[in-house]
Amino acid sequence: MFGRALRGCAMVLALSPAFDTVPATAAETAAIAMHGAPALPAGFDHMAYVNPDAAKGGRLVWGLLGTFDSLNPFIVRGVAVQQIRTYVVESLLARGNDEPFTLYGLLARSVETDDNRTYVTFRLDPRARFSDGQPVLADDVAFSWSLLRDHGRPNHRQYYGKVAKVDVLDPLTIRFDFGGEQDRELPLILGLMPILPKHATDVAGFEDTTMTAPLGSGPYRVTAVRPGASITLSRNPDYWGRDLPINRGLWNFDEVRLDYYREANGQFEAFKRGLYDFRVETEPLRWHDGYDFPAARNGEVVRDSITSEMPQPSQFLVFNTRRAVFADVKVRRALTLLFDFEWINRNYFFGLYRRSGGYFAGSELSAYGRAADTAERELLKPFAAQIPRDIMDGSYRLPVTDGSGRDRTALKAALDLFEAAGYGLDGTMLRQRTTKEPLAFEILVTTRDQERIALAYTASLKRAGINASIRVVDPVQFDQRRLSFEFDMIQNRWDQSLSPGNEQAFYWGSEAADRTGTRNYMGAKDPAVDAMIAALLRARDRTEFISTVRALDRTLMAGFYAIPVLNAAEEWIARWNRIERPKRTALTGALPESWWQRPEPAPR
Repeated sequence: MFGRALRGCAMVLALSPAFDTVPATAAETAAIAMHGAPALPAGFDHMAYVNPDAAKGGRLVWGLLGTFDSLNPFIVRGVAVQQIRTYVVESLLARGNDEPFTLYGLLARSVETDDNRTYVTFRLDPRARFSDGQPVLADDVAFSWSLLRDHGRPNHRQYYGKVAKVDVLDPLTIRFDFGGEQDRELPLILGLMPILPKHATDVAGFEDTTMTAPLGSGPYRVTAVRPGASITLSRNPDYWGRDLPINRGLWNFDEVRLDYYREANGQFEAFKRGLYDFRVETEPLRWHDGYDFPAARNGEVVRDSITSEMPQPSQFLVFNTRRAVFADVKVRRALTLLFDFEWINRNYFFGLYRRSGGYFAGSELSAYGRAADTAERELLKPFAAQIPRDIMDGSYRLPVTDGSGRDRTALKAALDLFEAAGYGLDGTMLRQRTTKEPLAFEILVTTRDQERIALAYTASLKRAGINASIRVVDPVQFDQRRLSFEFDMIQNRWDQSLSPGNEQAFYWGSEAADRTGTRNYMGAKDPAVDAMIAALLRARDRTEFISTVRALDRTLMAGFYAIPVLNAAEEWIARWNRIERPKRTALTGALPESWWQRPEPAPR
């Protein structure tokens, strides 16, 4: 796939000698923000969350759970090494991680659009080079757009399919026109498009898994691969962008190695032995009492609890509404009442977690516990009949049990809802009254924590006459079944930003519901959800945007598509003290690309 010369790729492409349709309101800048203006001026020196004087050299070793069978992260097929996207392959613009959604120049020296964002023009940096020394040209950008639109992941096909026309204006300038598309995020989406070399990418084999690394323009190259087990990235000494302000203080290690582990306990034991340098801890039990080993006690292993202003990472038990058993929202709401968070949090997680009823927990974007404002009510007016009053007025709350694991009030409320949905107890079994079919389903899990949560939940379900079974699979099989929607219920986490956009259609838009490889795991097909996603893409200022996202949050809560399990207010990171990080954390949280290896003391 990668490394062979291209022999043709169909695209909508034209060559133009000049701008003949640029509106008078167009502005060419070195950065672009989704709402408002970029925080940093042109000519800034470095980002505030990096150490511009960080030592260069050394090696960073990651320890990842799972395996891989492909080095192409841009297709659905296979399990790819995702870090290739940032370490090897670059985009036209790069994120400023102290802002909700602002992009600064990387491969592109400047970006131009009009007030209505009906088009975007990028002017490439003439210094930009792929790692083989070939220049990055506008033809490569047009090629990448066409390739990913036709052969990329479903989100790429969805995003890039909104472009009406592409003009290569000169070797370093490219313009994308959007026709009548009302999507103010599109210029930024295209700014983040991965750029692949036209001269070294095989279109015919692009959708096949491969152990041949893509040729990129980024700071690292793939130099060693042990299929399924390890991949080594080495810093390119001729990296064209090493002195750019956006890169100053980043990409400090000479080598980055990604080691994969099949099993979570073995992964943690390898960390204790120093076989890899850091881990993001996701198990409260382990964080609470698992770090009582010599290196942690003597300070060689450092533990950081990091807070950010992002929506808090949240776990959900997801109903696959493609299954008949979960088709009725009353059934889903009843099953939500039977989840005893208080018992699970106290007995399994030392009370370290909270949970929110919405999908943007702990942020200004969350509608949970907030009354809808005037703008939200206007947006939701066509769908008012399907949004419960308590979700609109902010009084809706997740059930709070007595923590006994046998809360009778929650059980009675759930059984009343089941009754309204046509179910009744037949002895100790809950059955559909008409068909006599028992209410039964399977929970698919892959980690110890997922299994423990599922066991506690099935015990509560059994008291309501529901037969729920648990199937434990390895991480690879879990991921494959999740992507193909082959499950009844799974535990899942959707990561959100402070500027949700086109990816929301990928998460819960109707078109994504039947498209394998998307993240609409619940199978949501709701015109209200689709309308709110469209509205947030049209929003012109931050205030309007916040209202549209909260309106989206209310439509999702009203659908009861998933049971909120927990959300973490902190990110837990353990690292060997040979790895250092900046004192200041970015708004988005920890960034391993900003870390460095502690220099060895000079010999006396």
